[in-house]
Amino acid sequence: MSGQLELAELDASRNRAMEAEVRALRAQISPHFVYNSLGAIASFVRTDPDRARELLLEFADFTRYSFRRHGDFTTLAEELRSVERYLLLEQARFGDRLQVTLNIAPEVLPVVIPFLSIQPLVENAVRHGLEHASSVDEAGHLRILAHDRGHECVVEVEDDGAGEDPEKVRRALAGDASLDSIGLGNVDARLRATFGDDYGLVVETARGAGTKVVVRVPKFAPGVSAG
Repeated sequence: MSGQLELAELDASRNRAMEAEVRALRAQISPHFVYNSLGAIASFVRTDPDRARELLLEFADFTRYSFRRHGDFTTLAEELRSVERYLLLEQARFGDRLQVTLNIAPEVLPVVIPFLSIQPLVENAVRHGLEHASSVDEAGHLRILAHDRGHECVVEVEDDGAGEDPEKVRRALAGDASLDSIGLGNVDARLRATFGDDYGLVVETARGAGTKVVVRVPKFAPGVSAG
């Protein structure tokens, strides 16, 4: 009985920690993205009101998903739909400066993943890969790939931006709170808590070489469901 109570408390403690991690991600989304998105939408109100309306609906759906209050898990399909909304809003802001390629295998869409585990990686790619571009005329390229690898689903988020110091990435993955990169450590910690240490993030980057983040998740995991 004592052992069962300890296990239950560990599960409850893990759930509280994951909820805190998601709240931290929501706090990161709110300040910069909301302001920039509304600014982009406002720029179309007079020149293209139909597009402004469509973007406003996408913004509403994006925030509804990002700030939902139930469920630790979601499907890859739902997460990628939110990512698509995010990218539509960013493309409204950046125009042709943001080039996006998506290559998603249909068979991995039902795979269950932790809520907000792909979206922060895409946001990081746009923020660090495009916003820090050396020229306003320079285009940034973002590639999102998801494919089936036997018993696993593999998702890659890659940008061709300025890249990052590998030591800084290591510190971010270790949870260094002093860095402006809460997303990497947050997602890595939740993946490991859910699926085990074999399923943390793999980040390939170097100064001037862009960044690729690889996410591996099992296609099926006991006790993990989007319901």
